[in-house]
Amino acid sequence: MVLQSTAAWLLRTDAVLEQLIPLALAWSWTIFAGSVIVLIIRLNSFADRPRRYKVPLPKLPEEVRYLDPPSIKVAGSSAIHCYAPATGQFLGLVNPSTPAAIDRAVAAAKAAQTTWASSTSLRDRKRVLRSLLQHVLENQQDICRIACLDSGKLPLDAALGEVFVVAERIQWTLKHGEAALRPSARPTNALLMPHKRNTVVYEPLGVVAALVSWNYPFHNLLAPMVSALFAGNAIVVKASEQTAWSTQYFTALMRGALVAHGHDPALVQTVVCWPATAGHLTAHPDIAHLTFIGSQTVARHVATSAAQALTPVCAELGGKDPFIVMDSVGQKRLPAVAATMLRGTFQSSGQNCIGIERVIATPGVYEPLLALVTDKVKALRVGFQEELDAAAEADEANKYDVGAMISDANFDRLERLIDNAVEQGARLLAGGRRYVHPQFPHGHYFTPTLLADVTPAMDIAQEECFGPILCMMRAEASTAEAVLAVANAAPFGLGASVFGNEHGAEAGEMAKVVRGIKAGMVAVNDFATYYAVQLPFGGVGGSGYGRFAGAEGLQSLCNAKSVCADRFGWLGVRTGLPPVVQYPVRSQRGGWSFVKGLITFGYGLSWEQKMQGLLELIRNA
Repeated sequence: MVLQSTAAWLLRTDAVLEQLIPLALAWSWTIFAGSVIVLIIRLNSFADRPRRYKVPLPKLPEEVRYLDPPSIKVAGSSAIHCYAPATGQFLGLVNPSTPAAIDRAVAAAKAAQTTWASSTSLRDRKRVLRSLLQHVLENQQDICRIACLDSGKLPLDAALGEVFVVAERIQWTLKHGEAALRPSARPTNALLMPHKRNTVVYEPLGVVAALVSWNYPFHNLLAPMVSALFAGNAIVVKASEQTAWSTQYFTALMRGALVAHGHDPALVQTVVCWPATAGHLTAHPDIAHLTFIGSQTVARHVATSAAQALTPVCAELGGKDPFIVMDSVGQKRLPAVAATMLRGTFQSSGQNCIGIERVIATPGVYEPLLALVTDKVKALRVGFQEELDAAAEADEANKYDVGAMISDANFDRLERLIDNAVEQGARLLAGGRRYVHPQFPHGHYFTPTLLADVTPAMDIAQEECFGPILCMMRAEASTAEAVLAVANAAPFGLGASVFGNEHGAEAGEMAKVVRGIKAGMVAVNDFATYYAVQLPFGGVGGSGYGRFAGAEGLQSLCNAKSVCADRFGWLGVRTGLPPVVQYPVRSQRGGWSFVKGLITFGYGLSWEQKMQGLLELIRNA
């Protein structure tokens, strides 16, 4: 009995083992496969992590000296004399690029772009941008300090206008750039071409160029680089001679990210040259696209030059942006509106293409709004603060609100515009003149200015000031028509802000203003947020044409190639050419009747028309 029981138990155990062993093996393979998948995910995640790199800071001359008078151009020298516009301190010399140097830069970019476009995926490009973003985040203070030194702005202005918007451009591209460049399926003609599959693919153009202004030396340089590289292009940026000193350092930030991931830094080229030489770049046959940021006068030269090589141009030419405040905004919100108004006007000393150039208020809020800002404008402190340290913060004498302007070249014009406005009835409530700073006598300063009762007929309401000047304009009534009559009187159309009640009975007038204003961008109950969220940026009328930023901006740096292919080619379903339209044509009348029937069948507005067309097709086939 014992032997029999033992044998039976062994048999049962063996049967159980036969069932368990395959299960154990299956679990082992599952665990192994899962481990491999986790390892691959971790390796990919590791590959996507930003790589840190170092970029040496630009060096200042050992001897501290000040240019008197400060100027980038000095008689007897072809070099660009770089200096700090806030203090006049000499920063160094930059040799301007020659036509031959521009040719070398374009050639190097062209050679590097071929490899970049063919051997990198969008994921590879994201890795580069992720490392760039990490570097920007970790070096914000140095970036702001260098931008301030070269442009005269204050650290807060640099943080908002330089670092913040560059970080947003990079992050937007990382999150949404791939979707913007993904091949796009397009509809087909359901009756005539149902067998066709239609797609638009976005391919790199090659080498693109950007000619950028001096008011944001970091942002204006880096932002076009980010978009161009992600689209698969190489880029040549012509930086302004006014901010030539910081150009090499800011370029090295982008190049450092490329090198950190094993890519050719020659993809990014910068040139600095005198205006007479710039035409060599804009007319260059190897440049596939131009972005220009500057004045209308220079834009005409750029467009004429680019036309020689039939190069497309995106032109952003500044603005005379209105800041509209309607009665429906309510008295309680006016202090917040006034705070936004001051920031939008005096940011970077007013040297901002989408800065507030005209405040247009309806009768019920005009005087209250003016009362809220008058004393604050008078109290604004002008000066320069390069370092952000505790000692500087503790010294009340060195606390400033508005920095320097890039040069004094615009001062005579600004004073003339202000004087003419006063002669025509405007009230000068603050500022109005250049300012010789006791601490920085070689710097370029203009007093924060407040003009009330400005009218559309005044020159200051028609010309872009690009300075720290707040112009208050009164609409005759609280209607959309009255507001638009003032807002649309200027020959520009870049950005706009509209403040009012978006809900209730008053919402209709505000909606009419938003629809009716001539501008490329409108912020509703806010200022300039369209750029902070990377909507396409650009204007109409005197503010230029084309768009950068956003999906449209990224796609504009590509060849939008239309591809029409057979949907069922594998089944032999393809477009066939009927004998009646083949060469030699057997009958012009018969061929014409056949095509007439085809058009009527395909585009007839009723089924009766379509049937008539079909019958004519059959008769003449």
